Amino acid sequence: MLEQPQRESTYLKLARELRTAILRHDYPEGVRLPTEAQLAEHHGISRQTVRRAFQDLVAEGLVHRVPGRGTFATPRDEQYLRQFGSVDDLMGLSIDTRMRVVTPLHRRVDVDAAGRLGLHTDRVHKLAFVRLHEDTAFCHTAVSLPPAVGQLLESVPELTEPGTPSASTVIGFLDGRLPEPIAEAEQSITVAEATPELAGHLGCEPGRALLRIDRVYQTVAGQLVELAISHFLPEHYSYRVRLRRSGR
Repeated sequence: MLEQPQRESTYLKLARELRTAILRHDYPEGVRLPTEAQLAEHHGISRQTVRRAFQDLVAEGLVHRVPGRGTFATPRDEQYLRQFGSVDDLMGLSIDTRMRVVTPLHRRVDVDAAGRLGLHTDRVHKLAFVRLHEDTAFCHTAVSLPPAVGQLLESVPELTEPGTPSASTVIGFLDGRLPEPIAEAEQSITVAEATPELAGHLGCEPGRALLRIDRVYQTVAGQLVELAISHFLPEHYSYRVRLRRSGR
């Protein structure tokens, strides 16, 4: 039986709301974010809770404080920096990145992917796409889906027509079509060399060291529904995750 997810702390919820607003460019350069007092009053929480949320955003590099003036969004550069602590954060990639399909959704035999998805068949649905931030490709992702899951996406043009841009994510498309929502993902992080194909999609030289992240997603019922293998350019991407001690 899956463990029920813990309720999100108030400061984490506020940090998530502010992070989303910043990534939507609700606070462009020079526009001050609401003060601690304003946020505390608006949300009915303590200023200490607001301060803790701001501390998280400062640590992530999303905001900076100017003494006597307030808190401002940090000017963006070409590096894509995000913090991922939940499946919702991964779905939030649609806020400020775009997906462009390079290999449309299709069926094929893939023994390794089928095994990692716990299937009784060797056939899976596959697709591949690059993810762009401000027109810069920073990630290539190859997705494998169980046949029954892949069939749910066969009518989605953003996944079946090459070159079609989309503001969504594959798990975003799936979450509204599956009988149960996606609950968690198990991931592994390694380093891999860029193959000629990856190099062509990411605009780097073959053999270049890339960050590789494998994720297997499952629903609240424990069904494995997606294997995603992503390769990131390190100069355009930083990965940051929060580690907490248990019981705190």
